[in-house]
Amino acid sequence: MTEVKLHGFWYSPFTFRVVWTLNLKGIPYEHIEEDRFNKSPQLLQYNPVYKKTPVLVHDGKPICESMLIVEYIDEIWLQNSLLPADSYDRAQARFWVKYVDDMFSGIAAHFRSRSDEEREEAKEIIWERLGVVEDLCLGDERKFYGGDAINIVDIALGSFVKFIEVQEDMFDVKILQSERFPRLKLWFNNFKDVPIIKENTPGQEELVAFLKTLIEKMMARKYYR
Repeated sequence: MTEVKLHGFWYSPFTFRVVWTLNLKGIPYEHIEEDRFNKSPQLLQYNPVYKKTPVLVHDGKPICESMLIVEYIDEIWLQNSLLPADSYDRAQARFWVKYVDDMFSGIAAHFRSRSDEEREEAKEIIWERLGVVEDLCLGDERKFYGGDAINIVDIALGSFVKFIEVQEDMFDVKILQSERFPRLKLWFNNFKDVPIIKENTPGQEELVAFLKTLIEKMMARKYYR
């Protein structure tokens, strides 16, 4: 019997991606919750380069980096395909996945900002990037990037926008403004209301409370970088 294990943080947007993918595919797996401040020997063995989560272990073989894991799962388990069949469409999807991943530095800067001024600067950068997604990635009337079904771009973007939503409540700011990003807002409402996504995403209040505490711990341990 195939054995699938996932090492991750329950609150991490990168872990969300893998959890969503496994559940969309209907793949049974064991979740191994890691401690950010005391990572398991298994995790360090499986990812000796970056020492980060998530790590998927399939029949004893580790795969690292969230979107590489998503592609791996999609290649091994063919049901509910997340990548387009057409080569050009696959290349375009991978482009937008890379664009979303590059945006995480902006939202991370917002998360780590120590002053209102720093947070405002980070927000402007996020707005500029989201404007590109609004106009060029979600520029038509499709329910999801992939049409009527979630695909790999939706997985990548959904984790990013969820983290924005959490930060809005943490810092009492409004980033994903409906008047500024109507397509993106509609897309995210469609995405997060999909039963499998909703059932496998931690609650908003729980995430906000935990991440506020995590920031305090990171600062106390000089881990805030």
